[in-house]
Amino acid sequence: MPAIDPEIVSARPQVTARIMARTGLDEAKLTELVHRFYGKVRADSALGPIFAERISDWGPHLDRMVAFWSSVALMTGRYHGAPVPAHVGLPVDWDHFDRWLTLFRETATETCPPEGAAHVIERAERIARSLHMAVEDAKPRTIPSLL
Repeated sequence: MPAIDPEIVSARPQVTARIMARTGLDEAKLTELVHRFYGKVRADSALGPIFAERISDWGPHLDRMVAFWSSVALMTGRYHGAPVPAHVGLPVDWDHFDRWLTLFRETATETCPPEGAAHVIERAERIARSLHMAVEDAKPRTIPSLL
């Protein structure tokens, strides 16, 4: 097993700084985005009940989501979770993901500079597609009868 070189320095802070400069995003902007977005989700007639059944204490969830978006948008590495298992088994279909994306796009456009909004929206669209595929793949399949 190769030894770990103590001289290796992470490039992550420089990568994060470049993304922040290019997009106008920072931790404060992402916090505003996440809090405003989940306020809309909670009030939404389609999404609100799904979240309400599963989240009783929103503080820790919002903190986790800010860390998630910090990792996704700014490459900070703050999030250490597993989103797929958290979503598999939820009573959702593409219409729910589409509604989530509509609210996210709207909120990103309201709260972020244009380059930052485009940056997080592109990632949200990829995440929604990926989670939707994982949810669909986890659903039990029936084998059609040949009779």
